[in-house]
Amino acid sequence: QLVESGGGSVQSGGSLRLSCAASGFTFVDYAIGWFRRAPGKGDEGVSCISRSNGVTYYADSVKGRFTVSRDNAKTTAYLQMNSLKPEDTAVYYCATLWDEYCSLLPNQYGTWGQGVQVTVSS
Repeated sequence: QLVESGGGSVQSGGSLRLSCAASGFTFVDYAIGWFRRAPGKGDEGVSCISRSNGVTYYADSVKGRFTVSRDNAKTTAYLQMNSLKPEDTAVYYCATLWDEYCSLLPNQYGTWGQGVQVTVSS
């Protein structure tokens, strides 16, 4: 099970930190991806982190603004989002990929969280 938290409403330029708490499986066996879905759009890969060697990937739209991390001891992944823009408004999801390395392709992921709303106003 994955449970996201930390969403909310902020003004443009603000920051939020999303958390993805995992339970019921061996967290360290999975890479973690973060995705978002804006109204009327499909799933977009935002960022991901490998399961143990710290390799990360970011969508071009968030590079330099978002930082993904994980704490395997706490079985939790994080997405720090800075310099938020109105176009970042979406429901954000975390998901698991049973592999060392991660991907920004949503169809490679198995378990998904319920999502958390992020709204950025101008």
